[in-house]
Amino acid sequence: MSKKIAKNNSHKMTTTLGKETVFSGIMRFTDSLQINGNLEGEIVSTGILYIEESAVINANIQVGSIVVAGVVNGNIIASDKLEILTSGKVYGNIRTARLRIADGVVFKGKCEMIRDPKTVDIFSANVEKLKKTVGGV
Repeated sequence: MSKKIAKNNSHKMTTTLGKETVFSGIMRFTDSLQINGNLEGEIVSTGILYIEESAVINANIQVGSIVVAGVVNGNIIASDKLEILTSGKVYGNIRTARLRIADGVVFKGKCEMIRDPKTVDIFSANVEKLKKTVGGV
């Protein structure tokens, strides 16, 4: 694990994919995952994802929290927090409740901050957006 991520990591890694790892498909995990290699496809988890400097990810990502020190080509949804370190590059849209971006980061995309659903005032929401949210209820 890089020193940059280690400083920010108080959580013990449960799974690590090494630099030589190449994965294609849907990656699902529950606790934490560190990726040092290449992954293509989709990542889905409620846990914590660490993308090391050597990693190249071509995937849409939906996780609880994520730290990016490598390259991500795809959209990221982090329900808790997203941190992009100095060496990080994100080419895609991001949605998160909390965001930290270091100096020198490359980010090309749109950013949407997720509000706590408990604090959303449905009476101030756009009617069309509210209809889409409610769906077939």
